[in-house]
Amino acid sequence: MTSRRDNYPAPAEDSGTPSAALTPRRRTVVKAAAATAALAAPLAAALPARAATGPAFLHGVASGDPLPDGVLLWTRITPTPEAVPGSGKGPDTEVRWEIAEDKGFSKVVGRGSTVAKAAGDHTVKADVRGLRQATTYYYRFSVGSDSPVRSPVGRTRTAPAHEAAAPGIRFGVVSCSNWEAGYFSAYRHLAARTELDAVLHLGDYLYEYASGGFASSGDVVREHQPKHEILTLADYRTRHGAHKTDADAQAMHGTHPVIAIWDDHEVANDAWSGGAENHSPETEGPWAARVAAAKQAYFEWMPVRPATEGTVYRRLRFGKLADLHLLDLRSFRSQQAKVGSGDADSPDRTITGRAQLDWLKAGLAASDAAWKLVGTSVMISPVAFGSLPAYLLKPLAKLLGLPEGGLAVNTDQWDGYTHDRKELIGHLRDKNIRNTVFLTGDIHMAWANDVPVTAATYPASPSAATEFVVTSVTSDNVDDFLNVPPQTLSLVGVAAVKAANRHVKWLDMDSHGYGVLDVTAERSQMDYFIVSDRTDPKATSKWARSYRTLTGTQKVERVQSPVR
Repeated sequence: MTSRRDNYPAPAEDSGTPSAALTPRRRTVVKAAAATAALAAPLAAALPARAATGPAFLHGVASGDPLPDGVLLWTRITPTPEAVPGSGKGPDTEVRWEIAEDKGFSKVVGRGSTVAKAAGDHTVKADVRGLRQATTYYYRFSVGSDSPVRSPVGRTRTAPAHEAAAPGIRFGVVSCSNWEAGYFSAYRHLAARTELDAVLHLGDYLYEYASGGFASSGDVVREHQPKHEILTLADYRTRHGAHKTDADAQAMHGTHPVIAIWDDHEVANDAWSGGAENHSPETEGPWAARVAAAKQAYFEWMPVRPATEGTVYRRLRFGKLADLHLLDLRSFRSQQAKVGSGDADSPDRTITGRAQLDWLKAGLAASDAAWKLVGTSVMISPVAFGSLPAYLLKPLAKLLGLPEGGLAVNTDQWDGYTHDRKELIGHLRDKNIRNTVFLTGDIHMAWANDVPVTAATYPASPSAATEFVVTSVTSDNVDDFLNVPPQTLSLVGVAAVKAANRHVKWLDMDSHGYGVLDVTAERSQMDYFIVSDRTDPKATSKWARSYRTLTGTQKVERVQSPVR
């Protein structure tokens, strides 16, 4: 993608202040605190080799939330060997950053410095502005002046100008990366695709469980740090820090800006505004304290700008081609309905919260972009499960929040909050809002769906939007829960789901991998890729399927080849 290069000012220095803001056995707060106190040695052993006295950049570099004139840069400095994530140890340290138009830094366009503080877990953010639109940049961090210690060089890209007629944009799309379930090969394969404008992470960047708490087959490929269920600020920082030592994660973050939202496991399973399925206040302390700790660590460790009220719902624009509306579907939602209670349809219950739903509706109606992309952590398409075989009920119950026998109501998805969905879909129809595409993660399966106005009568009734759901990077899917080879049993389930849901055009219950979304004025196309073996650190990748929606149609159709 090419762009006109304008004159621009040098970016201002950043302030450097980081933003604050299946069920495993429970761990008490006392046990968790004791385990955290003993963590420094094993975590230090798991980190890459370091200088004997520090400082060192052990967690790579990252960028995120690209704008036409700027991007957010991130790193973490380890000032001394004992200053491991979550320890609270180590001195405050000045860190310099610079950004250039070339890898050799002969064309530096901006410099600045900030202080990495123990109070912010020695993470660093620089919100750089004054850059050229739709341009690739290189950046790095350093400590010291005489013989500076430098970070790896990162690569990033700014967005097209708001009114630019961008010819196309391309995103990698991922979700659900459970450390213990395998290796993040999907990240490595996305890092190799240097044509991407950004990578969209739709949630469950990490998991809160104790070691072995979410491994259906009983196999733990690599242990969590810390090993206990994470509850405290130190716990969440430690687990984020461990994830940022992964070579594939470092490659992805160091090659592309990442646009991330959270789902539930960044805090606790099936989280809602007042609690979570995986939280017991009587043994694990107040829910509000756990949420505050998890969110503070998230904003410290992720290249994300905090939005209103310390949440992640926000909007990014990519020229006149696409507006990207990013949702927070955990901070404001009502508690999940009990199956069979009838509460799923109650107008008093919400998945978005009133303010966020109004913000989304207003943004969709006001958008003059060709495409309205909506990043949603849970699936908006309605799903009925028909006559599923008994052997599929248990894994689907765990993935989707269903009972293992009885009514199949997906209470943790938009299916459990039908009033909000009806209002949103009605808004799309009433305002004649075209070309809305929902981009979704969470359920460890890949889907290509039309989003019907009335599912029971579809296709006689119209479709209001389309939805592309990506499978997990590593987290267990149906085959993993059943501990069987791919497609041994799931094809029967796929057939049953499609028979009961005519708006579902494709469903893959078996694979792990990622998506690549390619958007032009004429169409939005999702190419689905699968990795060969999530437990193999050298896993290969291959194309599986492609689906697209043409402008003005509100329907998906299969495409016989990926975008080249």
